[in-house]
Amino acid sequence: MIGTLAAIAFVVYRLHAAGFAWHEFIAVLYRVKWSWLALAQALTLATYVGRALRWEVMLRPLRKNASLWRIFVSTAIGFTAVVLFGRAGEPVRPYLIAKDQNVTFSTQVAAWVVERILDLLMVLVIFGVALTQIGQSAIQPGPRIRVIAETGGFIAGAIGVASLALLIGLRQFRGRVQSRLLEGLAFLPGLWQQRIADFMRAFDEGMEATRSPGYAIRLSFYTVVEWIVIVAAFMCVLKAFPSTDGLGLTDAVILVGFVAFGSVVQLPGVGGGMQIATVLVLTELFGVTFEAASGIALVLWILTFVMIVPIGLVLAFHEGIRWRSLTHLETQAAVGLGDARGLPGPHSGVGTEK
Repeated sequence: MIGTLAAIAFVVYRLHAAGFAWHEFIAVLYRVKWSWLALAQALTLATYVGRALRWEVMLRPLRKNASLWRIFVSTAIGFTAVVLFGRAGEPVRPYLIAKDQNVTFSTQVAAWVVERILDLLMVLVIFGVALTQIGQSAIQPGPRIRVIAETGGFIAGAIGVASLALLIGLRQFRGRVQSRLLEGLAFLPGLWQQRIADFMRAFDEGMEATRSPGYAIRLSFYTVVEWIVIVAAFMCVLKAFPSTDGLGLTDAVILVGFVAFGSVVQLPGVGGGMQIATVLVLTELFGVTFEAASGIALVLWILTFVMIVPIGLVLAFHEGIRWRSLTHLETQAAVGLGDARGLPGPHSGVGTEK
């Protein structure tokens, strides 16, 4: 939080001290190469399909005949909810998938957690590798900064690999391990013990896909491909602007790493940390002008987040979903409990328009 506030304050200071040349900002958008943006748009849409494919793998142990199209519909609506409501919209996707596939909400919250861990691991690994190669990028750091960056890259990569090993180890999180943990938490009130036990059971079910070597390989494969496509989309955006078309693959990976962490701060309807991280990285590390960096940040935000909104709204209207009825899901997801069949949603009469 302190880092976020400091970044916001820095951007505001730069805007106030140097002024903002709106004519240059408009010129940046006017000179954009639309062919590169069209390719970036196609790649970004492909990432949503990739997320649906990965979720299908996690759902397969519970539903052998899970529909990829139905999962994609829930994915598009879920990400639309994140844009409209911020982090409060995160539980919409696992809820809709649980409701549509007739499985418990808890199992899909667990799948959501696994997805987040996989994405975080990939960010750590690619970001760590990129920082170790900072000498090959467009950044020209001094000797001390280069040593710090490369050391940080090795640490980030090591943490990512160690966390991956921990995630694989969680495949054994069942039976006796759960019993030992519950015994150690016997001092808690009975209600809390029951909630924790329910969550452990749900997490156990959600981790089922990682216990099969075939499913685990597919999860890893889809995750790697997903992030390769994301980096490619960012690379296309950089190539679309004259001020960044000389940046290389390592530069794009560094930008993806910073933006991925910045995306943790998501304000309803306006984004937030992603734009700030993009502006800071482009101006302070790559020497892009403030106006050009702001234009690139705007385009990246539209492609990464806003582009799915029209698709999600159309699909939500077709499904008859009433957005207001989904705002209570954040509390349910916080404890990881609940049965989707007992919650309002499509075709329930509470979460739909009649």
